[in-house]
Amino acid sequence: MTLPMFVVGGEELSGNRIELTGDEGRHAAVVARVQPGDQILLTDGAGNGVGCVVRSISRHGLVAEVQVRRFEPLAEPRLVVVQAIPKGEHAERAVDLLTEVGVDTIVPWAAARNVVGWRGERADKALRRWRATAQAAAKQSRRFRFPDVLTLHSTTDVAELVRGAALGLVLHEDAPDSAGWLHDWDPPSDGEIVLVVGPEGGITDEEIEQLTGAGASLVQLGPTVLRSSAAGVVGAAAVLSRTPRWS
Repeated sequence: MTLPMFVVGGEELSGNRIELTGDEGRHAAVVARVQPGDQILLTDGAGNGVGCVVRSISRHGLVAEVQVRRFEPLAEPRLVVVQAIPKGEHAERAVDLLTEVGVDTIVPWAAARNVVGWRGERADKALRRWRATAQAAAKQSRRFRFPDVLTLHSTTDVAELVRGAALGLVLHEDAPDSAGWLHDWDPPSDGEIVLVVGPEGGITDEEIEQLTGAGASLVQLGPTVLRSSAAGVVGAAAVLSRTPRWS
């Protein structure tokens, strides 16, 4: 059985006995119903983790004894997915699955044809929700290094990401034959791959011009048109499957 994972501060991982309190401790004791003698995983989300045996439980949390230490290094190549903001529950589903599949950085994109816009307090609330979703998904998929969820990016910001990447690809159903399909591209062995996913309404000509001008190439994902929230996950899996990370 896969061990449950909980989050602690990095400094707390250095000791041989760790007290898990706060929201994570209460979740472990009350919701997950962890019992003395159970094995659990603890992580700071920055690559450091420990395998522990639970020694005691209270309604406020638990105390665990470290059995083994683990470290998840930075992956190469790193995969950045720029996700145009899907509407409703599709947004959290996209973040959840991008995290589970192994994406390193998730970037919300203020594309021109987004149905949903982030402004003011709504932007702060939405970003917190994306980050909370990513953390929960990282725990579920037992990642010791959680993905970064960046602040809302404009098209100009996304173009800068592409310009600094080892490879920039934009999923587009009308990509020219000269660009080919996503599976025709060989990913670099290191650096960043930036994969851009447009909104349900499609990427505008102006956005395409700006992204390709920064060095991105348009590619087709497959013979069918996917929802924006699904395209990023499928595209990320296709890219990762061609790297040593999945070999």
